[in-house]
Amino acid sequence: SDTKGGATPPAAPANPDSRENVEPQAGQVWFPDSAYKTATAIEDFNRGENLPLIIFANWRGFSGGTRDMYSEVLKFGAMIVDGLRTYKHPVFVYLPPNGELRGGAWVVVDPTINDQMMEMYADKESRGGILEPPGICEVKFRKADQIKTMHRLDEKLQALTKELADAGDNEAATKIKAEISKREDTLLPLYLQIAHEFADLHDRAGRMKAKGVVEDVLSWKRSREFFYWRTQRKLAELEVRKKLMNADSTMSWSDATAKIQEMADCDWTSDKAVVEWIQGSEKKVDEAIGKMAYESISKEVESKLDSLTSDQRNDLLARLR
Repeated sequence: SDTKGGATPPAAPANPDSRENVEPQAGQVWFPDSAYKTATAIEDFNRGENLPLIIFANWRGFSGGTRDMYSEVLKFGAMIVDGLRTYKHPVFVYLPPNGELRGGAWVVVDPTINDQMMEMYADKESRGGILEPPGICEVKFRKADQIKTMHRLDEKLQALTKELADAGDNEAATKIKAEISKREDTLLPLYLQIAHEFADLHDRAGRMKAKGVVEDVLSWKRSREFFYWRTQRKLAELEVRKKLMNADSTMSWSDATAKIQEMADCDWTSDKAVVEWIQGSEKKVDEAIGKMAYESISKEVESKLDSLTSDQRNDLLARLR
């Protein structure tokens, strides 16, 4: 992920009036050049290197200024989606400690782009969501809503509201209204801070897992070990799944996964156990796949024979003998 920096178009040697132009770029934001760099890197890993991919996602979104739009930032963002959509190897998106994934940045790395290959994980100290807490509060919990909550919870405001209702003259009512306004101004920063904290609770890893947008919550200390075994498992499963689908052309991706789980004589929830089972049961798995291939071919031949007339079938069987 990008942190901070800037683009520096050099001066044109043939133009004495030109000069170097330093364009500052904010951190954690995709600009046209960095988005294009990300898209080409994904494509190179997929087609050239044929490697699994892990993305340490720490982006707040895309830069959407007029100059960025002119520089085709949307096209390069779409290139990232295209690269992930056609990726043929395991892809892991990991939100690192104190990292965050927001806005359009989440959209272009969401696992639903390629659910057969992509998985997303979040560190327990990471944050994720379309809008940041201040943005959520601007939309969902504005000043008027905060004031309404104050009057519902604060005893002093409740007492002042009651006094206002019982006020007998305009002068007393004006004075009470001023006290209410002063109390509201005093409480507003506190309620805003609480609102931001409440909104932030919805962006944390536990909530992401509860909503099903990440596979699991990880700790940085154990993440290296986890991704090692997870990658080994995904690669081993991918190899067996391809053999199964080649043996039976009618078998779907989910059917092949269910078949592997059915054959697995181990703890399916443990990546290490599944890898060790696949590596230790290669002969058994190959025999099962060979049997499936025989049954698939037998069904196909029977279907073809059933489509022939009796004389054609007898003639073909005679020639085969």
